[in-house]
Amino acid sequence: MNQPPPHMSRPSIIAKLILGLIWCIIHVAISLYNFWSQLIYNLECYAISSGLLRKYRNLKLDRLKYLALVVDSREAKNTVKIKQLLFWISTFGVKRVCLYDIDGVLKKSFEPAMNVSRDENSGKYSDMGANNKALHFSHREMVIDCISGSDGKEGIAKAATFLCSTYFNGDTHGNGKYEPAFTEADMASALKAVGCGGPEPDLLLVYAPARCHFGFPAWRLRYTEIMHMGPLKSMKYGAIVKAFYNFSKKYQNYEVNDSRYP
Repeated sequence: MNQPPPHMSRPSIIAKLILGLIWCIIHVAISLYNFWSQLIYNLECYAISSGLLRKYRNLKLDRLKYLALVVDSREAKNTVKIKQLLFWISTFGVKRVCLYDIDGVLKKSFEPAMNVSRDENSGKYSDMGANNKALHFSHREMVIDCISGSDGKEGIAKAATFLCSTYFNGDTHGNGKYEPAFTEADMASALKAVGCGGPEPDLLLVYAPARCHFGFPAWRLRYTEIMHMGPLKSMKYGAIVKAFYNFSKKYQNYEVNDSRYP
């Protein structure tokens, strides 16, 4: 026969109640902190958008030559939000933008418009790679580069094949020759040789719930400043201004070479 569970002692009941109370207090404290932080953030974005904060009015974005936007694939289907985001960015004079989502949703969404724009501007941006297309807004022109996770995998595969073929066709194998030790410079040269190197963004804005770059080609992020902007559905113009302002105040202790932007 099944024995009934033993009765809990009074100290164990008190301990369980105390632990439950502590958990509730911590939960409420974290919820209040998140609410207060979000409220301050929204108020700050509103103040920036309204021009109430003087330091955000005149931004010096001379170093921002190439901007990358990483969007969660589930939110990348919202083309209205994407176009609004690109329009906001165009008001800052940004000329080159890279759109990325891991599943290639953005490439499929913008492919028809970009093909038309590329036909109208054939040869104008021939030095920027096969994936680059031009998008035109009413008051400013931008060059858009759409990539996905498959492009990164394909680039690595092509570079690896190139390195292997170079090695096996050379004199560094067989007859007691040493095994090669491929360096980062060798990989970068191979990626460039197969046409998968691509320019390195100065700033990468991540529009997604998670704080990661979702497989954006790592070889293009050596000197990139990465900022998390939250979900695309809650994007704000003031948040973009703040991100650009913070980027303009960053001190990067490396020499910027124009060859990074082919």
